[in-house]
Amino acid sequence: MNYEREGYFISTDQGLLDVDFVWQSLNRTYWAQDRSREAVAESIRNSLCFGVYEAEGRRQVGFARVVTDKSTFSWVCDVFVDERSRGKGLGTWLMSCVTAHPYVHHLRSILGTRDAHGLYEKFGFERFEMMKRPASPRIEPGS
Repeated sequence: MNYEREGYFISTDQGLLDVDFVWQSLNRTYWAQDRSREAVAESIRNSLCFGVYEAEGRRQVGFARVVTDKSTFSWVCDVFVDERSRGKGLGTWLMSCVTAHPYVHHLRSILGTRDAHGLYEKFGFERFEMMKRPASPRIEPGS
């Protein structure tokens, strides 16, 4: 899916994603600063991803990822807009595209954040307590 607006476009085409940009940007966040490039690339392959791009030159300036079963549940994560492109409403537009997507709009959706609560509340997200289990080392089946 593609969405266009005033010199920018949003696409769910994974072939357009700049994995290095996404990885470097995520490594500057509080929630993903220790993710390896390989983990970011694998998470992209296994998710519904939204890239925000400048129309001229197609430079990527934003990203959002959705983990979903497309039927009952979605988790919106890794949402960001590059610092140089903030203040243009791109984050709000990105979230409107994410929440309107057919694999997301009718599902129960969650996200976790320490900031930007006001942005997400505009799209119907409510604050609630959530449990979490820390990641453990990968164990191969049969080990």
